[in-house]
This record gives sequence, structure tokens and C-alpha cells, in this order.
Amino acid sequence: MQAHHYLGALGKIGRTLWYVARRGEQWLALLSFSAAAWKCAARDAWIGWDYRHQYDRLHLLANNSRFLILPEWHVPNLASRVLALSERRLRTDWPARFGHPLLLLETFVDPQRFAGTLYRAANWLEVGETRGFRRQRGGYSAAMHTHKRVFLRPLTGTARAALARPVLDPRYRHGVPRLMLPAEPMRALPAYFTDIPDPRRAQGRRHPLPTVLAIAAAATLCGMRGYKAIAEWAADLGQQGRARLRCRYRNGRYHVPSESIIRDVLVRADPVALDGALQRWNADFGADDASLALDGKTLCNAIDADGHRCHVLSAVGHDTHACYAQKKSACGPTPMTR
Repeated sequence: MQAHHYLGALGKIGRTLWYVARRGEQWLALLSFSAAAWKCAARDAWIGWDYRHQYDRLHLLANNSRFLILPEWHVPNLASRVLALSERRLRTDWPARFGHPLLLLETFVDPQRFAGTLYRAANWLEVGETRGFRRQRGGYSAAMHTHKRVFLRPLTGTARAALARPVLDPRYRHGVPRLMLPAEPMRALPAYFTDIPDPRRAQGRRHPLPTVLAIAAAATLCGMRGYKAIAEWAADLGQQGRARLRCRYRNGRYHVPSESIIRDVLVRADPVALDGALQRWNADFGADDASLALDGKTLCNAIDADGHRCHVLSAVGHDTHACYAQKKSACGPTPMTR
């Protein structure tokens, strides 16, 4: 790949599978399928999904990040045949390797070098062009590069509808629910915690309390659970994300708090003040809910003096994940059904 592909070899990008097409012991072609692009306006418009949902569903997409026919094997119909065989393998290899199916494939074609004939011949759909910006370590490039043609290949007849539906089918869910925070709500988040008293001693404070609480809140909104997961999410933030959360700036870089600092702050912060700050942020930036989910739970080991078990019924918004109301009741010994 490094020797013959015009972009050179490509390292692992998230979940990645590599394929070699061969005839006997001779290699004919090389392919790689990697994690999908985080943002692609043409693709996202074709799917029709909401930005609040797409980051929780990108695992159902894969990007044909490299495709190379070796120089001595440029023969008619070979490329489309190899692509069709790799698609067939992906339907079983991807779930076996990563634990969930794929619904859609994507790829980007440089029009200055290729016409995309291969993908059209393999029944891929051309849905538009990229805007020309590349994702880099510090965010997106400032300069605009060549616009690439965007091709998509649904792997099921219902792929588009499944990706765009308000509530994802349980068979396609993987891991914990995740979402990404837009830049403006992310920048505003620390300001909502400025009135919360800092329980730490003044001596030795390296990270401001609003920053630590903002990181914990943002990580939790993005699906992190537990102090370790929150700290890992913070460590994975780029410099631009750290700047938005007002992280400590030293020696030309932004630094995030450690797991022990996050744990210490969350354990000792005033829970009532913290809840009030989060409610105010949600009221200002949260989306309106088109529907509510009602869910009942029976509390473990919660029995009143008459021997009745305690049950809680909650109303939660589908879009905001906000809990609008909870009703606690003590019923008879039969648990409440949902």
C-alpha cells in the first residue's frame, strides 16, 4: 500500500479491517475498512439523522479508507468483483470482530484522479461532495483542500430508515448511549458552575472547580460512567476541546485534571447546587422533547412497615434525557409492571 497507493499506507482508524484479494499465492488487491467520518454533510443529509443521534450510530457505518489494485493486475471487472466480495465478507466479519453489524459503507473519491466508475459499477450511490476540510489532531484544517465525491453503499434495504429513526432498534445498539456536545453549549458549560462553593483547600488547587465539574458533566452526557471513564474521556480531548472547557493552560498546552482530582471534587461538591446548575444549563441548551418515556422500577430492599415494596415511576424525555417527574409509591407485594 505504501509503495503503490497515491496516499500511502494508512494506520488503524478506530475499528479497522484489512483485506487482501489473491489468486492462489498472488496478491491482486488490498482494501481497508475503517471507522466512518465523524461529519460529512452530504452523507448526513442523505441519511436524514439528527446530529444529536448520529454520534451514537456512527458504529453502524464503515469507511472504505483504502482500495488498491496492484499494478500488474489492472484487468477488466477485477475491481468491482473484489469490492463485491469484500462487502459480502464484511457482513459477517464485522459483527464477529466488533460485536455489532454494519448498515452503511462510505468512501471518498478524489475527482482530480478518479471518476468513481468502480463504485458506480458496484451499485454505490453518489450523494454529493465534501466541503474540502480535513480532520486533524487539533480539529479541522483551516485551509480548504480538494472536494471529494461521496459514495454510499447501504448493506440492507432498511439501512437509511434504521439510522434516521428517533429511537434506534435495540439490535443495533452497542455500548452505552453517546452524544457529542456542540461547540457553543460546551463553551458555556463551565460558567454554570461558577457559583458552586469549592470544597477544596485554596492551597494546591491547579484546576478550577467549574472546569472539573464541566468535564464531568460533559463526559457523562457523552455516555461515560464512573470516575475512570470520565478521566479517560477528558484525556482524549484535543486542545480545542480542552480550551472550550477552560482547562488549565501551561507551557503552551491545555491540561485536564486527573482521575483523583475528578473523584475528589465530585464526592465533595454540593449535590443540590450541582443539580441546580445542570438544570439551568439544560433549560438553556436542551432540546424540546417530542415524546416521553415512562419507566417503572422496584427498589431493592426498600420495604415499608407494612411489608410493601417501594416502586418509582419516572417520566424521561426521549431527546433531552431529562427526568420530568418521579412518583414513589408503596404498593402490595406484587412488583409494578412496565
